[in-house]
Amino acid sequence: MEPRIGDHLARIRRQAGMSQEALAERSGVSLSTIQQLEQHKRTSARLATLSALAAALSVDTTALMGNAAPAVDQREPDAMPIGLVGVRRALTPVYGLDGQPLDADPAGLPPTVAGVTTAVRDANRVYHGNDYAAALAGLPRLLGQARALVDTTSGDDQATAHTLASRAHQLAGRLLIQLRQVDLAHVALDGALRHARHSSDQLAGAESVAAMCWLLMRVGRFDDARALAVRTADQVEPKMSKATPADLAAWGFLLMKAAAAAVRDARRDEATELLDLAAGGAQVLGDRPNPYADVAGNDFSAEGVHLMRVESAVIAGQPARALALAERVTRSPQVTPSSRQRHRLDVAWSYVQTGQYADATGVLLDLRDTAPSWLRQQPYARTIVAELVDTRRRALSAELAELTSLVGYAP
Repeated sequence: MEPRIGDHLARIRRQAGMSQEALAERSGVSLSTIQQLEQHKRTSARLATLSALAAALSVDTTALMGNAAPAVDQREPDAMPIGLVGVRRALTPVYGLDGQPLDADPAGLPPTVAGVTTAVRDANRVYHGNDYAAALAGLPRLLGQARALVDTTSGDDQATAHTLASRAHQLAGRLLIQLRQVDLAHVALDGALRHARHSSDQLAGAESVAAMCWLLMRVGRFDDARALAVRTADQVEPKMSKATPADLAAWGFLLMKAAAAAVRDARRDEATELLDLAAGGAQVLGDRPNPYADVAGNDFSAEGVHLMRVESAVIAGQPARALALAERVTRSPQVTPSSRQRHRLDVAWSYVQTGQYADATGVLLDLRDTAPSWLRQQPYARTIVAELVDTRRRALSAELAELTSLVGYAP
């Protein structure tokens, strides 16, 4: 049997010459939680718990997890199969001996660069509007158009076609990550990287890498995500005196992904250094529009970096600091709706951890009203609702009962 999280925890703790009681005191994690993990009465823990234990033991979070990504309690919702057959077919087309895809439409008009550019932008707008059902329904056609454009163009137009195909696959990957279809998301993002390489568009490649880093973090591969983001950021780092908004956005977003992975892997000082570096780039970008905000989910900006500082404080188990940082957030059009919504969950979680339950409920109710489809897909929201339910000594209020139903939590 493959070692479980409790096996790794017990081995590393003993190597450090630390008792369970000493580890509990140093990490802030309860003694009972440590005992249950080491006795395999619990086989998973929240990321903040693992991060606290790793920091106390002076190891990376991945050292506690080993190869067992399920050690992170993601509280994943049920799979969402609706519409995935068409997406899978579009991502893995079948070609005949003549090199033509099985689903080719010989009578159809060939797509144009302008038409696919508009289609990619419109599809991203639907995605950022949290209409996942519509975005999923439109993916097969979008991917088919992008593939056909690559197949029917040449020269400079084909390089552009590959860039557009990369962005179409990026969108597919990001949507599939949201829907917890991680294996299919990996296929999509592999396609995004492949098309980016064919396009020789380094910045499109950087966008694809950033999405892949998000996927790696979702499956617990924090060190891989950090290393990939840092390596790619080094490859695309611009000269500040000549940097365009596109250069800055691609580079800075990778630094943000690297910081997110680092803090999850208990590398808190490194995460701070990466965010400080990103903040310098955001200052150079200033108020100039980020050209990737609509087509790559890239919200690199001064506010985007600050939101990541809030998230880092949450992961580090510092809810009071997270709330203090959140008070200094200034709204910017450069931040995507999903990033701002994710930030609101960080605020809700910090309210719960500091005993401000009514405020936490208020944040969730606001998200229920403004982004119900997005909220329904978030394991993080389910965890927050579970914590709120556990604090109740009386019957659930109508609002809290509605939230448990929306996020799929059964008390």
